[in-house]
Amino acid sequence: MKYITLLGSTGSIGCNVLNIVKNDLKFFKIIALVARKNISLIIKQCLFFKPKYVCMINKKSAKILKDYLHSINSKIIVLSGIENACNVSILSNINMVISAMSGTAGLLPTFSALKAGKRILLASKEILVICGKIFMQELKDNKVQLLPLDSEHSSIFQSLPIKLQKNLGKKNLRDFNISKIIITGSGGPFRKIKDSNLNYITPEQAYNHPSWKMGKKISVDSATMMNKGFEYIEARYLFNANEKQIQLLIHPQSIVHSVIYYDNGHISAQLSYPDMKIYIYYAMYYPNLSNSQMQLLDLCSLNKLSFEKINFNKYPCLKLAIEAINTSQSSVIILNAANEVAVYAFINKIIKFTDIIIINKLVLDKLYFLEPKDIQEVIYIYKTTKKFTKRIILTKFNK
Repeated sequence: MKYITLLGSTGSIGCNVLNIVKNDLKFFKIIALVARKNISLIIKQCLFFKPKYVCMINKKSAKILKDYLHSINSKIIVLSGIENACNVSILSNINMVISAMSGTAGLLPTFSALKAGKRILLASKEILVICGKIFMQELKDNKVQLLPLDSEHSSIFQSLPIKLQKNLGKKNLRDFNISKIIITGSGGPFRKIKDSNLNYITPEQAYNHPSWKMGKKISVDSATMMNKGFEYIEARYLFNANEKQIQLLIHPQSIVHSVIYYDNGHISAQLSYPDMKIYIYYAMYYPNLSNSQMQLLDLCSLNKLSFEKINFNKYPCLKLAIEAINTSQSSVIILNAANEVAVYAFINKIIKFTDIIIINKLVLDKLYFLEPKDIQEVIYIYKTTKKFTKRIILTKFNK
């Protein structure tokens, strides 16, 4: 039986997780749900799954939820704030924590679960991106099983030898005669648009990803391919890989999610339709295989599978992400924070699409921090960079 704390229950990953739980209540039990402030959805989740605890990061939302559950005589304990999100992530009766909160809200609760030795299913990019070194060291020290939920990283994980799966981040790829790993990206919605036209891109156009249905922030990151840059950074940490061992390619069809090259000439590739549920099923039932009832890939229906080298002039944000991890962990934190602020400024139509890269470069050039020694220093760099970036936008880019 899997007893679960779900961080980010009202997001797209969280909802997919709960649909899987709903179909197998004999194998999964939700002990705690954590969300930000989506009251209407969390109420529905509470009424169906009846967790022992529910924690809302937003205190006002917690008060509204508590009053409602009290009015219907529910025994669910309502908590609020990051500290309590950490507390429900280390409960003695849970054995799985699913980290699916966007941004950095899930950072401290996930680290708490890590130190408590819980199995972690990780969907939040930000956690590995901004504190990959610290996270992977904690993973080693606490001997925790980590299962990635991102399609690219999950597909790589599934193709790895069992010994390497069990020693994620601890062993080197060379120890298993792996020469390199290829991660693919669709190229986003503007792959064929001329660079001169990118100035006029609207947020609504950026949300229209050719392969995946995602939220606004991640859709814009996919359009700039910053998202692929973050996935590259994650892969470097997860698979203990150096710069030469991870390669990125454009693959417009989004069918081949990763390729592993072995020294003996063997190539292992993972193919599937672009559907996150495939990877969530895999991680939740690991090491067993589930009967997920997912649509099987029909090879005969595929007209072609094409691959292209990446034009970094077209995707400067991607290039910036690769340069950042080759520079320092603090550079990656700065880039992540600056990009987050810039993307939301674009979503709110304060800046142009092409201003995102300009702002990211400007902030990286202006700020410098020593390498963080712990998670508190990571959070300090992140928050300081966000404040600085907001000032830059307000003074230099605000229309």
